[in-house]
Amino acid sequence: CFRCNPAVPNIHRQEDDTEILRVESLSSAYGTTQILHDISLSVSKGEIFVIMGASGCGKTTLLKHLIGLSHPTSSAVTLLGSKLSEISKTEIYELRKHIGVAFQGGALINSMSVIENIELPLRRHTNLDHSTIRIMSRMKLDMMSLDDAEDLMPAQLSGGMLKRAGLARAVVMDPHVLFFDEPSAGLDPVTSAELDELIIGLRDALRMTVVVVTHQLESALKIADRILVLDKGRIVALGSVAEIKQSTNPVVQSMLHRTVRDRRPGDDEYLDHLTEDAH
Repeated sequence: CFRCNPAVPNIHRQEDDTEILRVESLSSAYGTTQILHDISLSVSKGEIFVIMGASGCGKTTLLKHLIGLSHPTSSAVTLLGSKLSEISKTEIYELRKHIGVAFQGGALINSMSVIENIELPLRRHTNLDHSTIRIMSRMKLDMMSLDDAEDLMPAQLSGGMLKRAGLARAVVMDPHVLFFDEPSAGLDPVTSAELDELIIGLRDALRMTVVVVTHQLESALKIADRILVLDKGRIVALGSVAEIKQSTNPVVQSMLHRTVRDRRPGDDEYLDHLTEDAH
């Protein structure tokens, strides 16, 4: 188990701590366009934390900040006890060995077989022998019900199989926290439901914390311990599934009842938009 590796700095060994992730007043912009506005949140150990919102609300941008791929204009992001803005690139590299990221499209290397893709993190970051790496990788494939697909190439996999293979690679090193981007995107309802059950099972079996980014309401309500709802880069709701269902916020109500919100600007706002920078 890599969580017990004595070579890992003490800041990453936090089995007794309840808080895995904290974000304080995070703001982010692309050029002059503000994407995230004053985001604050915390994620507890063993929790399935879901980030929701419509397309373009800032979910993926927030995810990039949480795993240290983007640098905010202001904020403190603390992951596994380390403030990402205060540690070196080497320390961030070491920290990332203790998180897993499952990408929306699987992100498998097309020239490698499924089993070779799963083995890659172990080959890159450990000194384990080939037979041990193969056994550990097969164990994760078995957890994903992909034990008969190890010799297939990524192009031979269905959408659901690609998701599960990417998930197997993300958890092969037994991470403290798993980040999963849009697990249900592009999947049929049955496959999506199976993946939801898999996420819950992984959390329970591997005792990991899971952060899921999704726009799929049914999936979020099924797997989440808590849900954060974003709209236009701002938090509009944060709470348990029951609290989200009881929210009176119009954005949340529109999401829950699948209704179209009136986004038309008022007359003065529309005129200001048309004449902006026109002079």
